[in-house]
Amino acid sequence: MSGAKANPSGFIHTLEETMIAFLIGCMTILTFANVIARYIFNSNILWALELTVFLFAWLVLLGAAYAVKVHAHLGVDAIINLLPAGPRRIVGLIAASACLAFSLLMLKGAYDYWSVFADLPPTTGRWFPTGFDLKARSQSFYEVQDVPMIAPLRFLEDLINYGDSYEKLPKVVPYVVLPLSMLLLVGRFVQAAVQILRGDTDRLVASHEVEDELEAVRAQNEGSN
Repeated sequence: MSGAKANPSGFIHTLEETMIAFLIGCMTILTFANVIARYIFNSNILWALELTVFLFAWLVLLGAAYAVKVHAHLGVDAIINLLPAGPRRIVGLIAASACLAFSLLMLKGAYDYWSVFADLPPTTGRWFPTGFDLKARSQSFYEVQDVPMIAPLRFLEDLINYGDSYEKLPKVVPYVVLPLSMLLLVGRFVQAAVQILRGDTDRLVASHEVEDELEAVRAQNEGSN
């Protein structure tokens, strides 16, 4: 069974893992606090559910890019394992190219969706950017439903909302994860393609987590006998 075993390190890797752990921790604490408030104090944290949904979206989108980097996405490689080394690399490059093209399309769509909330012009063109639509209507005044505005983000009122105050959190804040995560995903697929070209791995996905766990259990059982 071939495939590179990712061993990333460094500041960026630590930052990504810390961010993912922070998001999971915040979701857990917020959900637990709301349960306590509801069943013990007969109250409710009104914005807890919406904020938890936003945190979960950040976790999934940022986690998808992180999983590409560490080869944690599951994949079927039964056919790839039957091929010689050269064809395996070619198939890997084709897969990386397809994923890169898809992520570029997603990046365009994510930016176009988010840009109007940031008072920025979306791109023109159905599939590929052909320019910027300077006549697009700004939606920077759109707010989320429940999460209140916080003081550290009041600068956005002058920056994108023409001085008008926000009562709730503007949508530009939670939705910024869309273009950010897609940009990271593009970068990760570029890195994966480079790894295949350099011969560090011969496939896009190299995770065999379930098989590794079974091997560990089998070894443990044999050792105890």
